[in-house]
Amino acid sequence: MIQSLLVANRGEIAARVFRTCRALGIATVAVHSDPDEDALHTRLADTAVRLPGAAPADTYLRGDLIVKAATAAGADAIHPGYGFLSENADFARAVQDAGLTWIGPPPEAIEAMASKTRAKQLLGIAPLTDVTEADLPVLVKAAAGGGGRGMRVVRALADLPAALEAARAEAASAFGDGEVFVEPYLENGRHVEVQILADTHGTVWALGTRDCSLQRRHQKVIEEAPAPGLPPALTADLHATAVRAARAVSYVGAGTVEFLVADGRASFLEMNTRLQVEHPVTEAVFGVDLVALQLRIAEGHALDPEPPTARGHAVEARLYAEDPAAGWAPQTGRLHRLTVPDGVRLDTGYTDGDDIGVHYDPMLAKVITHAPTRPEAVRALAGALERTTLHGPPTNRALLVRSLRHEEFTSARMNTGFYDRHLPTLTDPTPDPHAPLAAALAEAASTPSRFGAWRNLPSQPQVRRYAVAGEEVEIHYSHTRTGLTADGVRVLSAEPHLVVLETDGVRRSYEVTRYGDQFHVNNTPLTALPRFPDPTTHVAPGSLLAPMPGTVVRVAEGVEEGTKVEAGQPLLWLEAMKMQHVITAPVTGRLTALPVAPGRQVEMGALLAVVESN
Repeated sequence: MIQSLLVANRGEIAARVFRTCRALGIATVAVHSDPDEDALHTRLADTAVRLPGAAPADTYLRGDLIVKAATAAGADAIHPGYGFLSENADFARAVQDAGLTWIGPPPEAIEAMASKTRAKQLLGIAPLTDVTEADLPVLVKAAAGGGGRGMRVVRALADLPAALEAARAEAASAFGDGEVFVEPYLENGRHVEVQILADTHGTVWALGTRDCSLQRRHQKVIEEAPAPGLPPALTADLHATAVRAARAVSYVGAGTVEFLVADGRASFLEMNTRLQVEHPVTEAVFGVDLVALQLRIAEGHALDPEPPTARGHAVEARLYAEDPAAGWAPQTGRLHRLTVPDGVRLDTGYTDGDDIGVHYDPMLAKVITHAPTRPEAVRALAGALERTTLHGPPTNRALLVRSLRHEEFTSARMNTGFYDRHLPTLTDPTPDPHAPLAAALAEAASTPSRFGAWRNLPSQPQVRRYAVAGEEVEIHYSHTRTGLTADGVRVLSAEPHLVVLETDGVRRSYEVTRYGDQFHVNNTPLTALPRFPDPTTHVAPGSLLAPMPGTVVRVAEGVEEGTKVEAGQPLLWLEAMKMQHVITAPVTGRLTALPVAPGRQVEMGALLAVVESN
């Protein structure tokens, strides 16, 4: 039996596996990079081993270092999590060669399925080689890994070479494997997958379907089980294909077979030889712990002949530190507080006070609800997200709530083009108009001298300025013999952390939390601004500023100070949170400054280049 287990991953993934290990009485070992020295998963483990460095290629992708860490810590098994090394056959062999128990499928099955090109060949599906206009649009896709890295949609042949180059670079950085391939891109399809579980005794379970159609940058945002609205015959066909794929490679453990469903037909995408991020919805519907079952299978136990019966519906939303309205730009900073309502499952790799850095994926947490029916589960998740206390960098929380309540989603008519169609309306800022007033009154209540002494002659109104949803708002309020007043609003009470206002006879309470100049008023974040802003500008015309913290990974060939550039021409590539972002020339002109070079880390707002127009 397994006594001590190392998880070859980080964050939410490791924390999730550790939770099951604690329940089973298995000792836990974490590995951590230098930025993760104080991360939640590092603190949760019984033992932690440092992997020197920061980049995944130097730390979490170093299978040799992880095997040494397991040996040094006395672990007798390694769980790869569901990322990084989970689909690396060489790593699986290294684990087994070291005499450790490998929690995953045989290396031969990983080799057959972990490469998407080989998986398609196994099932008789050939990738595109000579792409023509008739094949467009196409998808450039990394052969290894997942999570949307190394993917590019190409709609014009002229864009294909650049897409191939960018996908190779991103795949090599994320997975240590730059192999990519091209396949047809079916627009407006649904992303449906089947969870499989197989033991060493010949039993293979197909644990229902999941719909993962709501995606950004080919990464899933909202997932649910079972996939709604599928005809029974199609569901049976998906299950049969998934089981056939598993048996074809003598699969063992947990895995996922993914399909694109369109016009009542299913097209095989890939088989992921690992547990998926979205596995909690399957756990909720089938009443199982998939990690516990993985461990039992690795210990040689047999599955029951038939899987348990599915009950109800489950929905999961991924909370990301990102700004959907700004091209899904990842965000960094201090996560001050994260709590969800009682009865809601929260899987996270962060806790209050943790810093969100630039080196890894910006996902903060997964929030999961389960109910007897789909409408009830969707309603419960939207309500839970609204009531979640989330203080820190900008997130996609508002987008998730609106997505769950969008008519296209509630009626189960969504597909992978959902955000392409609806992102502008889903990200239209509609903050509570009274949130800035509540912040001003709470701020005044925390420093009573701001009110000033009451006098017979009316005094000038107090003025405060805030930035909220990208706009500046100026607040005016007065202190009279009857208390605080503001135009059109009756102030019932004002305390440092709670303000009660009444408008048109409707009373509302506002919880106010302050972190320096940052305020969170219920679900509305805002920033206090100086009363007299600096009228000067510090940015030269044509300046290109870093949209997020990150690392400059590449400067375009032939680009240097003095170079003539065309509008839209790529100048450099910035990597942040495992994604590469291209910085292009805003106008046609001359590059007059390029103060960065490959390998340099930059903060948000740092000057990357200056282009002076002709």
